[in-house]
Amino acid sequence: MIQSETLELLEWPRLCQHLATFAATKLGVAAALDLQIPATIAQTAELKAQTEEAYQLESRAGGALSFEGIQDIGTSLQRAELQGLLSGEELLGIATTLAGARQLRRIIDFQSDVPTLKELAAQLRTYPELEQEIHRCIDDRAQVADRATPKLAGIRVQMRQLRDRIYQILQGILQRQSNAVQEQLITQRSGRFVIPVKAPQKDAIPGIVHDSSASGATLYVEPHSTVNLNNQMRQLLRQEQAEEEAVRRALTEQVAAVKPDLDRLLVVVTTLDLAAAKARYSFWLQANPPKFIELGEPELAPKNPETEDEEKEDEENSENSQLLIRNLRSQITLRQLRHPLLVWQQQYEQGFPVVPVDLTIGPHIRVVAITGPNTGGKTVTLKTLGLAALMAKAGMFVAAREPVELPWFDNILADIGDEQSLQQSLSTFSGHIRRISRILEVLKKGGEEDSNLPIPDTSTTLRLRSGDSIPDTSTTLRLRSGDTIPDSQFPIPDSQFPIPKSLVLLDEVGAGTDPSEGSALAIALLKYLAQHSLLTVATTHFGELKALKYQDSRFENASVEFDDNSMQPTYRLLWGIPGRSNALTIAKRLGLLASIVEEAQTYVGGASQDVNQVIAGLEAQRRKQETKAREATQLLHQTEKLHREVSQKAAALQERERELKIAQEVAVNEAIGSAKSEIAQIIRRLQSGNQTAQNAQQATETLNQISEKHLPSRQQPAKPKPSFMPKMGDRIRIPSLGQTAEVLSGPDANEELSVRFGIMKMTVKLGEIESLDGQKPETKAQLAKVAAQAQALATAKAKQAASEPAKPNPEIAIRTANNSIDLRGARVSDAEIEIDRALSKAVEYGVLWIIHGKGTGQLRRGVHEFLANHPQVSRFELASQKEGGAGVTVVYLK
Repeated sequence: MIQSETLELLEWPRLCQHLATFAATKLGVAAALDLQIPATIAQTAELKAQTEEAYQLESRAGGALSFEGIQDIGTSLQRAELQGLLSGEELLGIATTLAGARQLRRIIDFQSDVPTLKELAAQLRTYPELEQEIHRCIDDRAQVADRATPKLAGIRVQMRQLRDRIYQILQGILQRQSNAVQEQLITQRSGRFVIPVKAPQKDAIPGIVHDSSASGATLYVEPHSTVNLNNQMRQLLRQEQAEEEAVRRALTEQVAAVKPDLDRLLVVVTTLDLAAAKARYSFWLQANPPKFIELGEPELAPKNPETEDEEKEDEENSENSQLLIRNLRSQITLRQLRHPLLVWQQQYEQGFPVVPVDLTIGPHIRVVAITGPNTGGKTVTLKTLGLAALMAKAGMFVAAREPVELPWFDNILADIGDEQSLQQSLSTFSGHIRRISRILEVLKKGGEEDSNLPIPDTSTTLRLRSGDSIPDTSTTLRLRSGDTIPDSQFPIPDSQFPIPKSLVLLDEVGAGTDPSEGSALAIALLKYLAQHSLLTVATTHFGELKALKYQDSRFENASVEFDDNSMQPTYRLLWGIPGRSNALTIAKRLGLLASIVEEAQTYVGGASQDVNQVIAGLEAQRRKQETKAREATQLLHQTEKLHREVSQKAAALQERERELKIAQEVAVNEAIGSAKSEIAQIIRRLQSGNQTAQNAQQATETLNQISEKHLPSRQQPAKPKPSFMPKMGDRIRIPSLGQTAEVLSGPDANEELSVRFGIMKMTVKLGEIESLDGQKPETKAQLAKVAAQAQALATAKAKQAASEPAKPNPEIAIRTANNSIDLRGARVSDAEIEIDRALSKAVEYGVLWIIHGKGTGQLRRGVHEFLANHPQVSRFELASQKEGGAGVTVVYLK
């Protein structure tokens, strides 16, 4: 009973109504409206897997489940089983349902990663032969078709022929007795063809009157000439009906024969539609799948610091003094949790924006006391948590940010709202107490039922081997007195080894009576629930409950935030800080007379004001810390983003450098290969032809060209970048200030210059500026440094030259006929050939005199150009005046 009350208090039926709008079939709508909560975690896991796989399909293009054509044929199947006769509409509905189920199975079978849905779809038996038979016998108008049986087709042919004869006769009467008929019309009355006749002229058309108009002016007469034909038509009509019933009877019997499979088909289709509805609802709600937290190994229950001395005395008198409990393996995490009904209200009913709450509850926490102002959102927080637990248990996603982690609660029990009733003579307090009593009965009943479980050992002691664990169940296992667990020196009390897995939600616990007695009752109740439920969340205004956190580590405080500036609640949940009720402030905001509020303020005790001030300080400090945490988080995100960008750029540069190296290696290899090929061609040409001086000279020139093209040492060095020197009117940048300025005067002897940016003028050093394109000016210090480096390099070279031994002077060259050549009057081309020959002969002399004359100087220039590129020439110069001066060139060979 209390479970159903809890569902009503948490507005579970309303959530089911919202879920039903996402169903595609009437079966799915009905299942969503009556959505049941699973009793075991295995059932929840199955439903959750179905929802997750349906969510995957809904997220894919063209992969969503289609339920087109599927109808609720349950009533038709029951009537077929009871040997009733199905109508054409019902038979056609069965056929379309079979076709829709087959298409649904094809969609699921086409997917590769939905094993749970495939297992369901494998149970679908769609009977295509039955579907085809129904479509053969029943047309699109849900009527039995002529093709159903040859007999039916023959009957309908006779009926059409007979109808044509009747129409022909009646048309003739209408034309002959046009003055006696009301209008040119052939109609039916009681299944017989009649014509409308004017009442005063009924004798003009003898026949049987079957009906009259409301005014009595028109009579519907069946002429005597068509009576026999109408009788024959009635007989054919009864034959047609009988044959149609026979056809539908045969189809009904075929349906009844496969009713169990069709019932199973409806169950599977409903399950798939419900899973798809949950997936669509989760997608709309932006919800995430929950992960259930398991219970850990048994641990010793924490001691109460205030009663620790008393417990030590009890330990001396009792061997069974301390209790083993099982905590969660990890904390409950529900960040940015939203109330699904409020989200719906915001979207479709112009509601207020939904403020999410953060619920992070430690694994050892059993009771959370939420305090704070009225209308602050405490009750909404309870309902939000309760609905989240129910949705997770029902295989639905939870409207929270990932990760969504919470336990699987075997019972979700709530006391929310006022159960005051005049009919049942219940006050507010008694209504709460009766509901809480029913909650405690459920908790106690579960423990008693579980205490009767058999222990898998016939002896009086249950001993577990190392590594064995107690299974995670929703039951409560009680060990007999004296039973022991290895590695534990603490015996277990009689029937006291609880494994509580219930969620209890209490609103305004202990309210409705004297505050001192109510708070005492609330403390005792919460301590009991800390031992007998997995998690209890209670709202309260009692200050004594706020102090339980500091007496028992299983308790935690939380509060709803109140904005002192706007004097309104923010609906945010703060953890670890007790809240202020702010009753007087809220009363004033709601319109209570200010004078009454001011007088009430004088009655509030000083201690209460001090506590509220302390709490307000804690809240302010909490807000500052949250602001700093958000700023630190943003800074961390920016740093991580910058790190990623730098890493990506570094990786890109490394990749670019690697590509350039590869390209350079390829280019060098290609150049080497090309040079080798060209050199080989030159060698082959020299070997194959006459080895004349001219050929050798051409080969030498070609090799020089190859060297110029492929050797980096022969290439012209890059010109140095001109230095930057600011002038008046130039725009420069001052990196230290991050400003762009205009030069008012050039650098003086101290290398200082005046600049202006905006309305400010200042003097800066030459080394503190740069051009807009990043060039640095050359200062005196830099020039001195470069000069010193050049001087040091020259000194080092001079010392190296002095340390080397002096080379001997070459022999004095003597001019003879063998080392002289006269080219006067020759052309440059002919002179080059003669010079090449003479150089070959003069190798042993080491020097050659070339007489080219003065003249216009054309021959001299040609000779000098040829000598400059000749590989055998070390150097050349004009002869002295006594040897011919500008008309003679002396060539020194290598």
